[in-house]
Amino acid sequence: MLDILSDMRKTDHCNALTIVDIGKEVVLMGWVQRRRDHGGVIFIDLRDREGITQVVFNPEISKTVHEKAHVIRSEYVLGVKGKVCKRPDGMSNSNLKTGEIEVIVTELKILNTSQTPPFPIEDNIDVSENARLQNRHLDLRRPNMQKNIILRHKTGRIIREYLNNLGFFDIETPFLTRSTPEGARDYLVPSRVNTGHFYALPQSPQLFKQLLMISGFERYYQIVKCFRDEDLRADRQPEFTQIDMEMSFIREDDIICVAEGMMKKVFQEILDMNMVTPFPRLTYDEAMSRYGLDKPDIRFGLELREVSDIVAGSNFQVFSSVVKKGGIVKGLNAKGCIDLSRKEIDDLTAFVAIYKAKGLAWIKIKENEWQSPIAKFFTEQEKDALTKRLDIAPGDLVFFVADKAKVVNDSLGNLRNHLGKKLGLIKDNTFKFLWVTHFPLFEYNEDEKRYEALHHPFTSPLEDHYDLLKQNPLAVRSRAYDLVLNGFEIGGGSIRIHQKPLQEKIFEALGMDTKSYEDKFGFLLSALDYGAPPHGGMALGFDRLVMLLCGETSIREVIAFPKTQKAACLLTQAPSIPTNAQLNELSLKVDLS
Repeated sequence: MLDILSDMRKTDHCNALTIVDIGKEVVLMGWVQRRRDHGGVIFIDLRDREGITQVVFNPEISKTVHEKAHVIRSEYVLGVKGKVCKRPDGMSNSNLKTGEIEVIVTELKILNTSQTPPFPIEDNIDVSENARLQNRHLDLRRPNMQKNIILRHKTGRIIREYLNNLGFFDIETPFLTRSTPEGARDYLVPSRVNTGHFYALPQSPQLFKQLLMISGFERYYQIVKCFRDEDLRADRQPEFTQIDMEMSFIREDDIICVAEGMMKKVFQEILDMNMVTPFPRLTYDEAMSRYGLDKPDIRFGLELREVSDIVAGSNFQVFSSVVKKGGIVKGLNAKGCIDLSRKEIDDLTAFVAIYKAKGLAWIKIKENEWQSPIAKFFTEQEKDALTKRLDIAPGDLVFFVADKAKVVNDSLGNLRNHLGKKLGLIKDNTFKFLWVTHFPLFEYNEDEKRYEALHHPFTSPLEDHYDLLKQNPLAVRSRAYDLVLNGFEIGGGSIRIHQKPLQEKIFEALGMDTKSYEDKFGFLLSALDYGAPPHGGMALGFDRLVMLLCGETSIREVIAFPKTQKAACLLTQAPSIPTNAQLNELSLKVDLS
């Protein structure tokens, strides 16, 4: 077989050569970024994953090579041999590391040709995301995408080195496992050798990492794929990657310390930023009270304040009636925003309606009056109390929502984030970490009329809340914690239940009978009978972390081959319809009607 490279061997990458290499004979290989013909001399920007070097085909140096270069077009794959020379005076390119030199080509190999790409292989292109995903192999050649994927690799390497140095073992867990309820639908995989039986792809290695603690490994981690069949958005994928950790004989502070050290090291080495530890902490109740969300962005102010007690007896029936029915009223002071127009306020009213708010009351604070359709309903005493509670001053614009606590918090919490961006309150290149702790152990499913685990059913309640499990399940707080960065939940975990009687109580509180939880989790309960140590851990969203490090707004920008919001791969056209032969092997029939 003919070796197309023959005796040509690459000596340098396309971002390596500088003026110290002048006179050196080199061999470069890569793709043609652009071609320019200047009076007979052909200039080509040759690109590889590291960068660009200008290579020159001069007929006075080699007429044969120059003639051969006439056929070269964008995205051809070339191998060139030549001598490094200084660019002529005034021709340097300060935007390139290699901008002071060029390679005068004496030997050329066209390793492959290329059709004209469907879009330019460069950044800042005006092309649809679908076109990019359909041609992902080309999209990934663009410098920004190369930078993102390389940064992802570096981040993974740093995390592995960090955990290895702390005595963690990288242990693989199965992808084909048993279906267990963990909050989202499972992806099921039919078994050919066990007719009518199905595996499930893991939503997380949760049970396996607990079993590894019971097995005595003490410190485990994986950077692992997980699978959830759920509705998608910009920061979700059906298959995603998480940094999974578990430790034995520890408490919350031990895990938090490991995670903080990891983030400190990643940001130092990737962005050259020194993140100050320990990170601030808020309980779940504090976060909801002040920010309305359990993943607050603390890069700016505009905190929420409840004013239910002040307006409960007011003449404004919208507020007072909500409070009487057990709802709440909260205010958000958009300080200095008095100049927002009525149309802009109406747009904000439409915005909070997305979160089921029935309206958005407002008051503009002028020097000598409160301007608002609702101002007349408040007494001077009530105004004074609101002024003090909401830190009101002339020039402010105050918003109110009255409803059930969930609606109020969702609508005002998201309005706060919206205003933070709209008003330019968030500084560029700013990263603020926060721990949210002591989440509720349960939430109530109104549709199914039963309690559900807020995180998962293996989360330990606070020790002094055990008695509330039967008396008031919704009041039980857990030993769970989330790590939040710039308003994104990038990780979460908990201290696990390591004693069988307590685990059974949790299953019972979730409405599961003995047969049900033994059928689903019998292997875990059996393991807890054999000296399970106290243990806990967490998982961090690797894709989301890399997204934030790259300054992107979608995790699709940091995953090599992502799915669309309909869970489809436009490059490979997955998912696809199986053949009848495949279905017959699995004893399955598919109804496509």
